[in-house]
Amino acid sequence: MFNRHLPYWPKDLPHHLTLPVTSLFRNLETSARRYPDKTAIIYYDTLISYSQLLDEVERLAGYFQSQGVKRGDRVLLCMQNSPQFIITYYAVLRADAMVVPLNPMSRAAELEHYLADTEARMMVCAQDLAPFITPMIGRFQLQQVVITAYSQYLRSSTDLPLAPELRVEAAIALAPGVVEWQTALDCGQRPGPHLSGPDDHCAMVYSSGTTGVPKGCVHTHRSVMATAVQRQTWLLLNCEDVILATLPLFHVAGMQSSMNGPIFIGACMVIMTRWNREVAAELMQRYRVSCWSNIVTMAVDFLTQDNLERFDLSSLRNIGGGGAAMPGPVKERLKQLFGLDYIEGYGLSETMAATHMNPKARSKSQCLGIPAFDVDSRVIDSTTGQELQPNEVGEIVCHGPQVFKGYWKLAEETEKAFIELNGKRFLRTGDLGYYDEEGYFFMVDRIKRMINASGYKVWPSEVESLMYRHPAISQCCVISSPDQRRGETVKALVTLHLGHQGTSAAAIIEWCKDNMAAYKVPSSIEFRSHLAQSASGKLLWRQLQDEEWSRCAAVNS
Repeated sequence: MFNRHLPYWPKDLPHHLTLPVTSLFRNLETSARRYPDKTAIIYYDTLISYSQLLDEVERLAGYFQSQGVKRGDRVLLCMQNSPQFIITYYAVLRADAMVVPLNPMSRAAELEHYLADTEARMMVCAQDLAPFITPMIGRFQLQQVVITAYSQYLRSSTDLPLAPELRVEAAIALAPGVVEWQTALDCGQRPGPHLSGPDDHCAMVYSSGTTGVPKGCVHTHRSVMATAVQRQTWLLLNCEDVILATLPLFHVAGMQSSMNGPIFIGACMVIMTRWNREVAAELMQRYRVSCWSNIVTMAVDFLTQDNLERFDLSSLRNIGGGGAAMPGPVKERLKQLFGLDYIEGYGLSETMAATHMNPKARSKSQCLGIPAFDVDSRVIDSTTGQELQPNEVGEIVCHGPQVFKGYWKLAEETEKAFIELNGKRFLRTGDLGYYDEEGYFFMVDRIKRMINASGYKVWPSEVESLMYRHPAISQCCVISSPDQRRGETVKALVTLHLGHQGTSAAAIIEWCKDNMAAYKVPSSIEFRSHLAQSASGKLLWRQLQDEEWSRCAAVNS
């Protein structure tokens, strides 16, 4: 068991964490019984209590079972953050089925893959997505789609600015297989006894697909329970905490930090459907938000807004996330404004969020953290499988209670995802990194993202981290570009902060020459108005990389 980090373990926490041996649904049931009148969800000034939440979950689960949904079935869920997302997620679990949350940006070809892969007969979606989904009823195995409008849960007046999709009233075009949300809730059916246990299928989240067709990561109630409980314990959260939910709930980071974790402890979730930094600040002030999980790009946007000091954000006690390294200057601004460190962590879809977290009292910048409760993590040579020593770069591998069961219907892919060390099965993360003398882990890059420029290995994330120190750079994505002499060369795609639009590419390159080794310096800078991001806010470096090589191939053909 890796134990180099134990001298720096949070002093108030045990090394081992005993997890509930129950289904995830039981967490909601327990919190609703303990705190029936306590606010579970705040949705743009509409308050929903735990007893109301449980009641609607039971009613929707009754509808699912009345339509033939049974133990082990898959139910697709496709919508943005909303009360309906949470209700559907837990209703599927209450009905003993497996919930499959999908990216609401998915379109026809992607949806076809998910429907064919899961063989799901039931789907729940938001009204604005219905035109993409309802034409698929009767195809594959899909028989029924339950549709809801976000406005159905805006039951109290609000002075908060609302995104267009929030203002659209329910107007469901009924057709064979189409069911309106309220009709499903009012079906008058209650579900049978809850049968799922810790080893039943709970949730299947799809990998990003950056290395091919998206693969379904199958998680049991046990593995989902692990990170739901671990994070709350790590941050010492309790039922009085108020959690701002801005990360997409279909993604494991948001799912665990902003929904399943808070429900386990009976905390309050402040839900945002669309990111808006000023609305986020107002909600923090209005509802005394104490904890906010995000991704670095979101935190950067929030902390760089003008006049942030006009909001009273003194209730905030925890802020952190991952997805990329936090730029040093932004982390310093957070410390100056709130006296808080940005707590970075690391995890995958295959591990239902975090396997590593920084200790709150002893965090390190641009660091993945240390292995969390009951996680054994190593660094290996990705070719030989040999375990490496401190400060040696290799592939990060993990063993722990949150590791997934396997890829859906892909036995060979599942087998390749694991390696045995010392008689234990470790997940191969595909991420390059190392740990220091104190057992803190650091990311270098994805294995396949390394740039080989004349034999020099360049890790794009390292170059990006350095470039973020330049005061003019708002966003940066480092990619390779074909080069006749070097094979590959380093190129940076950059967006600039307002007020720095006059900055030249030559000036940035000169700055880079002064701040990094010559072989890492981008040979060219391309300015963009924006950089492509996933729905969870990560820069789509592979898409940008492929576009560059395709463009160069076309020019040279």
